[in-house]
Amino acid sequence: MGRGRTEQTVRSGAGTLALMALALALGGCGSTDLLKSSPLDYFSSSSKATNDAAAAGGTANISADDVDCPEVQVRTGAATLMIGSKPGEGEPGALDVRYQGSIIRTARECHVNAGIMTMKVGIEGRVITGPAGGPGTVDLPLRIAVVQEGVDPKAVASKFGHETVTVNASIDRVTFTHVESDIAFPLPQPLGLIDAYVVYVGFDPVSAQPEKKKPPAKRKPVAKKPAAKPKQS
Repeated sequence: MGRGRTEQTVRSGAGTLALMALALALGGCGSTDLLKSSPLDYFSSSSKATNDAAAAGGTANISADDVDCPEVQVRTGAATLMIGSKPGEGEPGALDVRYQGSIIRTARECHVNAGIMTMKVGIEGRVITGPAGGPGTVDLPLRIAVVQEGVDPKAVASKFGHETVTVNASIDRVTFTHVESDIAFPLPQPLGLIDAYVVYVGFDPVSAQPEKKKPPAKRKPVAKKPAAKPKQS
């Protein structure tokens, strides 16, 4: 009886392991992504800025507890990016999508030194293949912008960057991470205005397009002066 129960326990354990393996397999790349570490995991989780050194000028008495780190938001309409099989022809149709990029996570850290706030902002996203997709490389244009919100919003700082993702299979899902570590701007006066600061992130395909060079202006033809007639003697 003891041996039979042991064999039954072993079989039951093997069955459980098989079900777990099947669940992971059905979960696909999304499950394996959960097992990978991300650079965003190492960001500070504090909502306050750290004071790197004694602040100067009008902010001499500021402590780190006085300065909030602006929150990060994904800009409306910029959370996904559709890349079609015919570049330059606007938004692709459903069957013409080669790749779709999406932003799934953000993180930020703030440091204050001599009245200057320096932010490190991280974006984590994913690229999946669409109906017209396949192996290849994908260039992702990203924008990080600090804005003072209000009746009249003001741009405070902005960074534009790229991430290149390699897709290896016809059906694939690849995670990417983009980190900007030197977004710097002066602290506002009065300091309470920092509460109105928001960091917007998102895809920015418009800025990625090369500027169209204007054709050189045509020079007007210079009128030729009539030849002087020889003087008669």
